[in-house]
Amino acid sequence: MTGGLGLALAGWGAWLLLRQPEPWRIAVWLGGAVVVHDGFVAPLVIAIGALAAAAGPRLGWVPRAALIVAGSLTAIALPPLLRPGGVANPTVLPLDYLRNWLLAMAAVALFTAVHAALRALRRRAGRRA
Repeated sequence: MTGGLGLALAGWGAWLLLRQPEPWRIAVWLGGAVVVHDGFVAPLVIAIGALAAAAGPRLGWVPRAALIVAGSLTAIALPPLLRPGGVANPTVLPLDYLRNWLLAMAAVALFTAVHAALRALRRRAGRRA
């Protein structure tokens, strides 16, 4: 049943695509998205995951959670970050999304570093006792 629903939705999407004035532009964009995902994003995520797994238990769960948070924030921020040039209506995307995304990434990195430092201090204090 799920497969049938997926096929029906894909057919509806194809019908909507063909009704566009220039369907080839959307098809090129979708093809480019697949190429970028399969050629860059997926290998990068796999490499980072392999490095995190190689670090093993020493790394702990917090840096891995930070990577998940950073990846999620990046996925949410990509549409406004990749928008082409300016917009006709400046109220549509009124904020400095690149600066805000960088601030969010810095906050994630800062909280991760503080947690790692506190954890190291606790471990050191435990060895002395």
